[in-house]
Amino acid sequence: MTNEICKKPSIAIVDPNTLAVLGLTHLLQSVMPVIEIDAYASFAELEANHPERYFHYFADMRIVLAHMAFFQTMRHKTIVLANSAVDDASALGSFHTICTNQPEKQLLRSILMLEQHAHANGRNLPPVAHVHNDNASLLSSREIEVMSLVVKGYINKEIADQLNLSLPTIVSHRKNLMSKLGLRSVSALTIYAVMHGYVDVNDIRTLSL
Repeated sequence: MTNEICKKPSIAIVDPNTLAVLGLTHLLQSVMPVIEIDAYASFAELEANHPERYFHYFADMRIVLAHMAFFQTMRHKTIVLANSAVDDASALGSFHTICTNQPEKQLLRSILMLEQHAHANGRNLPPVAHVHNDNASLLSSREIEVMSLVVKGYINKEIADQLNLSLPTIVSHRKNLMSKLGLRSVSALTIYAVMHGYVDVNDIRTLSL
């Protein structure tokens, strides 16, 4: 494997809002842990750091509008960070857009949908050298069923009724699958299930954080 293939894909966030950058970085690393993220407060900083090497740009809408010539040529790589869903819709119609002024759960859903549909659950990302979680192969078919229903937003009693199992059995399955996957929260389980193609993000009733 060449050094180029071994490199992690890199994403650039171009936004002067430091708090927004920190929050987006956290969410992106949760959804796509194989990526590296660089943050820039201005287009000038991005331009000075070989921007062509990035797999994606998450760029503030004002920066995209001010440097449209560059981002138009890179629009397949560009995700515009807008303050609302209708901001400059006519000018940004050809770009993927994420509204950052929304609850964290909805922002996570938007990022998961982008990854799921644009990257085919990670299959369209560049090849990288990373360690797969072999524990996933140890999940039983029943544990996968339980995981799917948990991620979709069903509570234990509803899952027990759907699978015709006792409540203690469901609780036991939940503990076992979380232990096997090394996860500690429903949000982490949700990200895992969507990223690995077990659940479609559109089938999730609520996102837990």
